[in-house]
Amino acid sequence: MMNQSPSTIRNGLSILHQVPEGHVGVYWRGGALQKTITDPGFHLKLPFITHYEPVQVTLQTDQVRDIPCGTKGGVMINFEKIEVVHRLHKDHVHDTLLNYGVQYDNTWIYDKIHHEINQFCSSHSLQQVYIDVFDQIDEKMKDALQGDCTRYAPGIEIMSVRVTKPTIPESIRRNFEQMEEERTKVLIAIEKQRVVEKEAETSKKLAISEAEKIANVSRILMEQKLMEKDSARKQQEIENQIYMAWKKSLADAYFYRVLKEAEVNKLKLTPQFLELKFIEAIADNTKNFLGEKIVGNQQRKREQTKLKSSTVTTHIQQLGTFYLTKPKHQM
Repeated sequence: MMNQSPSTIRNGLSILHQVPEGHVGVYWRGGALQKTITDPGFHLKLPFITHYEPVQVTLQTDQVRDIPCGTKGGVMINFEKIEVVHRLHKDHVHDTLLNYGVQYDNTWIYDKIHHEINQFCSSHSLQQVYIDVFDQIDEKMKDALQGDCTRYAPGIEIMSVRVTKPTIPESIRRNFEQMEEERTKVLIAIEKQRVVEKEAETSKKLAISEAEKIANVSRILMEQKLMEKDSARKQQEIENQIYMAWKKSLADAYFYRVLKEAEVNKLKLTPQFLELKFIEAIADNTKNFLGEKIVGNQQRKREQTKLKSSTVTTHIQQLGTFYLTKPKHQM
């Protein structure tokens, strides 16, 4: 809000005047607002005829104090201070001052705040104004002021509104404080319950994780044991195959040896060889006999020896037509 000071009055009587930074110069001649708008700096004007006022066009804060209002329930409360940050655009200075004067903020800030606060209080209860929707009052006041300014005084831009906590009767304030304490206790209890639930949930997750870890370890150990068993089985199969191959080779070798011995014996069992063996046997068992039957006995023994020789030869020939059974397992 712009108030005239003694220095401003002296400026109306002087020829040279200065427009401060952040302001523009506005002029009246014979009480009529001129369209001339000057920038910050030194300027000349006609004394006594032309009157000059600096108008701020940067951000400024207006403080509206002591705003009484009655709530929907009839309780009287008082807002000690409401701050409104706004600015006047340079392009709209002439039109705004022409319609609302230099004290334009009295109409669109101070008086408007009183009106909007009373409108808000009359449609809300004390509980809502003081607690429930108090955090919304700033935006509601800003929107209400900007809406009317945009419609009727478009050069005024409302930047923000800050509303302080209203004062209420002492008895009611104590009740609200008690209610707030109880609400705080409830919130604390709720938070404790949430903490307990979170701890229980965390413990449950840890237990599940531990169980899953144990199950995974058990599965891995089981798989390891199965792999070891399978490896041992394969190893045993290989050893069995080696053993069977070795035993088969021994059986084949034994069969081959027996077969060859039979062939050799077959070759040896000739009448001449048998007769030689017979003579060697007689020579080893020399006995003297007396009587006429000695020559006859010797002749019969020779015939019996030939008969045995033919019988052995027959058995050797039949040996090639059968196989010997494998011997018992020997390590």
